[in-house]
Amino acid sequence: MHNQGQFYIGGQWVAPAPGATSADIVNPATESVIGSVALGTEADVSRAVSAARAAFPAWSATSREERIAVLTRVMEGYKARLDELAMAIHQEIGAPLWLCKARQAPLGLAMLGSAVAALQQMEFERRLGNTDVVSEPIGVAALVTPWNWPAVTVALKTGYALAAGCTVVLKPSELAALDAHIFAQILHEAGVPSGVFNMVYGTGPVVGAALARHPDVDVISLTGSTRAGVDVAAAAAPSVKRVLLELGGKSPFVILDDADLAAAVKDGVLNCMMNSGQTCVAPTRMLVPRHRHDEAAQIAAAVAHALTVGDPASDDSKLGSVASGAQFDKVQRMIGIGIEEGARLVAGGTGRPDGLDKGFFVRPTVFADVGNDATIAREEIFGPVLAIMPYDTEEEAVAIANDTEYGLAAYVWSGDAAHARRVAQRLRAGTVRINGASADLGAPFGGYKRSGNGRECGVYGLAEYMEHKAIAC
Repeated sequence: MHNQGQFYIGGQWVAPAPGATSADIVNPATESVIGSVALGTEADVSRAVSAARAAFPAWSATSREERIAVLTRVMEGYKARLDELAMAIHQEIGAPLWLCKARQAPLGLAMLGSAVAALQQMEFERRLGNTDVVSEPIGVAALVTPWNWPAVTVALKTGYALAAGCTVVLKPSELAALDAHIFAQILHEAGVPSGVFNMVYGTGPVVGAALARHPDVDVISLTGSTRAGVDVAAAAAPSVKRVLLELGGKSPFVILDDADLAAAVKDGVLNCMMNSGQTCVAPTRMLVPRHRHDEAAQIAAAVAHALTVGDPASDDSKLGSVASGAQFDKVQRMIGIGIEEGARLVAGGTGRPDGLDKGFFVRPTVFADVGNDATIAREEIFGPVLAIMPYDTEEEAVAIANDTEYGLAAYVWSGDAAHARRVAQRLRAGTVRINGASADLGAPFGGYKRSGNGRECGVYGLAEYMEHKAIAC
């Protein structure tokens, strides 16, 4: 059993303050309890913020080289525990072990590396006319991370905040306490000074809200749902702290008429279904020329049917479970709404896949003939559910793609890269990938509209944890 009953505050593991409760850690693939996690209170948040505030003057005064040295040691410790991190993620969110080893855990290491690269590139002082522009760490950073890609987001936010010279209070998802515990151990063993990094487990409405409204927190960065982002922004407003939000998405996957349809559809389905659809940038709306719609639906159905769902410990399972019973119920409800509203089901549907009577497993589901006003075309589902939407003209495709309250990511496929780029420039999204291009960790990442504000990664992400002072002379 994994019992996470302590918090990491001021360089040591400490017991929660009186009044703290606990929650079970459930393996969603088996529905079995594998441990427990302490849930902190406002008193625990106050202790952690006080430790971070006390450590800020010394840490913010460290040089670029000193912070690189610390982060390099963190990377070495992280690399040494990659397999352990992968197993923890596999157990806590039900992701396939092969995915945890190939993507979930290694991407955290890559994020730490990108923070070091950004720190090496950052200009902390530059001359502008008669003014010296000086970039300084903003202060105490509260970091609130999700359960879907837990190690990635923990490493990303912590790495960049520390690189900027901020001190940190981390609130990982209570559903992903195991990998966060290992991460805290790694930082401790790497010699991160006492109080520079602190971690408190807890729920968003309690610990997250307390961090958002705490007057000694200078910046709060959250990755989560749009609802959670609204709550954090509202709680943070009275103290006028900086708020960085990476929130929901309903990303369009625009297949142009000159695209290789089979290649495009396959890429779209696999990207939508990866991690059981629990990815903020998942392309869940596939826009296809109307005269190719039925062919696209057939291809998508075949790809979805070929995805084996099952025991996430097996290399044969392409998809594991979703991360919790609550998420399973939500996805089932949304699939049911899609059917009720008349979308044509071409793969999957409600219920568990055949042969699975336990665990929060979802059938890879594809709907065709989805209208732009359908609930499954408008609301984020966060499960392996794809909506295929026909369009008549390229203008209409762009209009449909942009007709959403979200704007985190978009995808374009075309046989002509220049054509795809012209369409990409018209899409209102923070990230656009053309013809299956991979993401660059040095590029800014973040959303338009209700997908958030601020940017992560590269020098853009590092600058979010800094104040920029103008000294005229």
